[in-house]
Amino acid sequence: MNVEAFFKITYGLYVVSAAHNNRKNGYIANTVFQVTAEPPQFAISCNKDNLTADIISKSGYFSVSILEKDVPSELIGLFGFKSGKDVDKYESVRHTVTKNNTPVLLENTIAWFECRVVNVLDVGSHLLFIAEILGNELTHAEKEPLTYAWYHQVKKGMAPKNAPTYIDAQKVRSSGSSGKASGKKYECPACGFVYDPEVGDPEGGIPPGTPFEDIPDNWQCPVCGMSKSEFKPLDE
Repeated sequence: MNVEAFFKITYGLYVVSAAHNNRKNGYIANTVFQVTAEPPQFAISCNKDNLTADIISKSGYFSVSILEKDVPSELIGLFGFKSGKDVDKYESVRHTVTKNNTPVLLENTIAWFECRVVNVLDVGSHLLFIAEILGNELTHAEKEPLTYAWYHQVKKGMAPKNAPTYIDAQKVRSSGSSGKASGKKYECPACGFVYDPEVGDPEGGIPPGTPFEDIPDNWQCPVCGMSKSEFKPLDE
């Protein structure tokens, strides 16, 4: 099976959020889709191990915020690769709370929806929440949404381990990917981001052609914030 074929399926990237007993949380989702027009309904797929899945099950509400194309990697790292069991994800980001106590991420987003769960399907590792849309707002009509293809190809990001589209990075490398780089590549053990010396990390101030060993020690993974010292060399 060629796993790179899965990357050709079009997904958006969103932050799905919920709250219960004053505890807010959210996660990066790429499985959000409209299932009916009348009444307008969304469906989301959420890993059972996600704290947000438990919160949605208890509250019966969630929000979907559409991420903008130029979202900073730090926000992806916060909502995609850190657990709400360990950090308060909403402590330092701009957001609002609806009358149903549902948190809505506003930072680096272009639109949002609030939803009420009407049905839940158990699909094994994930729960499929089907919900009616209670309200929405288009906040930045002029901006483009972030897609998984852009995230994967340009930002070199991988899906979080609990995502329904997660594919082991080793499988991607062994599926026939080609391309030579100057110098050894290193991989982030948390999110699967691969530092390629030929590409560098221009957004992080690391120009193309910079060997991994020459990156400043305080450099962090542009996707999830993991420190340089935790990166592992790739055996190619």
